[in-house]
Amino acid sequence: GTGGSGGAGGSAAGGADGGVAGTDGGSAGTDGGTDAAGGSDGGVTSLNTAIQNIVIIYAENRTFDNMFGNFPGAHGLSEVVDSTGKATAAYVPQKDRDGTTVLATLPKTWGGVTLAGNPTVVTEAQSDGLANLPFAIETAYVAKGGPTLGTLDVTRDLTHRFFENQMELNGGTNDMFAAWLDAGGLTMGHFDQSQSKLYKLAQQYVLADNFFSGAFGGSFLNHQYLICACAPTVPASFITSNTPTITTLGAKNAKGVPQLALDASSPASALTNYPVFAHSTAIAPLDYFGTGDGYRAINTIQAPFQPSGNSPASAATGNDLMYADPASASTLPAQSQMTVGDQLTAANVDWAWYATSWTAAVADGPKAQTARSIIYTPSTARGVPDFQPHHQPYNYYSRFDPVAHADERTAHLKDYSDMVTAITMGKLPAVTWYKPTGNVNQHPGYANIDDGDSHIADLVAKLKASPQWAHMVIVITYDEYGGQWDHVAVPKGDLLGPGSRIPAIIISPYAKAGTVDHTQYDSASTIRLIEKRFGLAALPGITARDNALKAVSGGTAMGDLTAALNVSVP
Repeated sequence: GTGGSGGAGGSAAGGADGGVAGTDGGSAGTDGGTDAAGGSDGGVTSLNTAIQNIVIIYAENRTFDNMFGNFPGAHGLSEVVDSTGKATAAYVPQKDRDGTTVLATLPKTWGGVTLAGNPTVVTEAQSDGLANLPFAIETAYVAKGGPTLGTLDVTRDLTHRFFENQMELNGGTNDMFAAWLDAGGLTMGHFDQSQSKLYKLAQQYVLADNFFSGAFGGSFLNHQYLICACAPTVPASFITSNTPTITTLGAKNAKGVPQLALDASSPASALTNYPVFAHSTAIAPLDYFGTGDGYRAINTIQAPFQPSGNSPASAATGNDLMYADPASASTLPAQSQMTVGDQLTAANVDWAWYATSWTAAVADGPKAQTARSIIYTPSTARGVPDFQPHHQPYNYYSRFDPVAHADERTAHLKDYSDMVTAITMGKLPAVTWYKPTGNVNQHPGYANIDDGDSHIADLVAKLKASPQWAHMVIVITYDEYGGQWDHVAVPKGDLLGPGSRIPAIIISPYAKAGTVDHTQYDSASTIRLIEKRFGLAALPGITARDNALKAVSGGTAMGDLTAALNVSVP
């Protein structure tokens, strides 16, 4: 989730179609043992009566094709490869870095397919020569002497950053992933998830197959977008005093897609080695998002409050140890933009952001980085807990300053154990976000798929056993693409996104059970659902995104997830 091979405490400089509203397949149904969604009189229950609790579970770094490409009735891999594995006319082959030459084969997976420490090893050499096609990760490397892989294995991380994502999508053809990924051909791989617990939940409830990450790029920005539909601001004074490196852009390509400036050492061909960019950093160029907009954070940068990837400054300087070092070039100043949490608080609607190991990470934060045992530790294959502070968006906001606003933190930023207690007692807040910690968030590079699958399914089981289940909707989705290819073109929106297509599962007694929902959504459709249910005004970023989408000929605004529910909407 740091956005590539950059250090956890640094700036991470290193390493559609529009869809059709509606559903298909299956009939509206209910979950056994609950009241019929339609009500005893056969009418349709209103959204405000039906749904009292909204729960958003936010996993990591998977595209729809990577996880659900073989799901029946969905816009999946069968659209681009036939039953024998041959390309259909719809498949757009991956191009080399000149943007025109079709790659004869996929590049090697640079550094090897599997993460160091994974019991099963697939080397770089064993990844060579794969056909320029999407492929099954489990068996792809056997022909070169590699082992069969599975969803217990941890594959290497793939770069996933703001401008790289746009370069890979290439204006909608999605044909430059192999060219611009630091992991080469692995981007085209997918898993068979048909036996997973989440796949079975998707079969039972609703799978959304036209759901996109809210923003281009990586985890940090997409977590911010999830709560504010915005990119964090960076004061000009911070640029002057802390001197962070600013991203360097070159000329746009022929399609008008922004291009990162290349370092002189960058290989011309993707078949030679991974690309090297001059500066792909946490900060976008001045006024990239509009004249007078200033600087914005687009890739991983650390929180100003603990838990943060940056240690506190010395207590001898007068710095409180609950603050990250404010002089660091990778400590983002506290944010003050309006969030959906602010809206809920103003409307007297209870809410909380829960995270695994939050309490332990808060205690770990005041320590020096060398003494930490929770934050980004251990960042190894299936390492426990590997808490990721840049996945905690509210901790970047001045409203949750641990000294000035300790009461706000206590009320809204909580540990997973607190969530379990609230579920059991039937006292879960009206709006809940849950962030699994590193070892169970399914992020390539340190987590596998199975551990997160079991953890999230167990949480869903707990929620379904809760006294509040009868009036609940659960949305399981992923923060972003994680550097993985997906075949569906992304709708043209604003300068922030949307980014690549990701999975989303909608679970509720009111779900249109057993269906695939083709409505166009993005991550902030969860905000739209919250705003619709609780009568809140649209955040500025929501309005800007929908206006941008509608400005494109034939474009439509993002849905609010109610198309997946058997409810009437005002």
